[in-house]
Amino acid sequence: MGDSRINLRALGDLCGKTMNIGVVFPQIEVEPDPIAIRDYAQAAEVLGYRHVLAYDHVLGANPERPGGWRGPYNYEHPFYSPFLLFSYMAAVTENLGFITGVIILPQRETALVAKQAATLDVLCGGRLRLGVGTGWNAVEYTALNQDFQTRGRRQEEQVDVLRRLWSEPLVTFKGRWHDIPDAGVNPLPVQRPIPIWFGGQADAVLRRAARLGDGWLPNSRTLAQTRPMLDKLARYLEQEGRNPGSFGIEPRLSYGDGEPDTWANTIDEWRAAGATHLSLNTMYQGFTMKEHLAALRRFAEEVGLQ
Repeated sequence: MGDSRINLRALGDLCGKTMNIGVVFPQIEVEPDPIAIRDYAQAAEVLGYRHVLAYDHVLGANPERPGGWRGPYNYEHPFYSPFLLFSYMAAVTENLGFITGVIILPQRETALVAKQAATLDVLCGGRLRLGVGTGWNAVEYTALNQDFQTRGRRQEEQVDVLRRLWSEPLVTFKGRWHDIPDAGVNPLPVQRPIPIWFGGQADAVLRRAARLGDGWLPNSRTLAQTRPMLDKLARYLEQEGRNPGSFGIEPRLSYGDGEPDTWANTIDEWRAAGATHLSLNTMYQGFTMKEHLAALRRFAEEVGLQ
């Protein structure tokens, strides 16, 4: 650590641009233990992390199913429901923010998502960002009785419906996928509307994020891999007449990618490229929960979060 440690918040203030650094909840490596989850959330907050990001899958498929199946996750990987997980974390923290990274929006009923997110936003005092995506697992769509082929177009209409349900006491809406006959969500969220961030890297996603989103969650591991998409996104934001300075970007940094000097340099490079947030991912290192917490502590100390 020593004199080489960089206080990222102080540096960000000097540059006029503070980056919010959070953590990816390591849920596929966490036993179903509410005490461990409580301790993780409270430790992240005490160490100076600003938010927790959690992935989403409702169902995991069996790779041995008839016809075969391939994907990065299957039925053996545990996934907590982000809305419920964050509701629990909100009750045991005071300032920690939450972002879904990402809710697979088109495989869900929109009004139910609006209700769940609004309730969570009330319970956490407006600390929620809703990250949404279209997903890749057709098995989940089938099981949830939704159309995998129309997911992108449906998501666009869903975003419109969500924002109206979060902002208006009564909504009348008639679209291709939604028919709301003068009804509304109560209680409304603290944030009206809740910020919506898009995840994914396809060109259609970047266009959709520039047109409809409050921010973008890139999946690429490095800035070099992401640069062409950032350039596209900047062009699309300009075409939409939007100010890039009010649009969020949140990459992820793997704990295993380098050491303290590398971490600090990577964060500084992302900030210079326009990133407003960043999440540290400690998964895939073979850590126990105790080791995940130790990694959070070491990273926070090395980059000067506090």
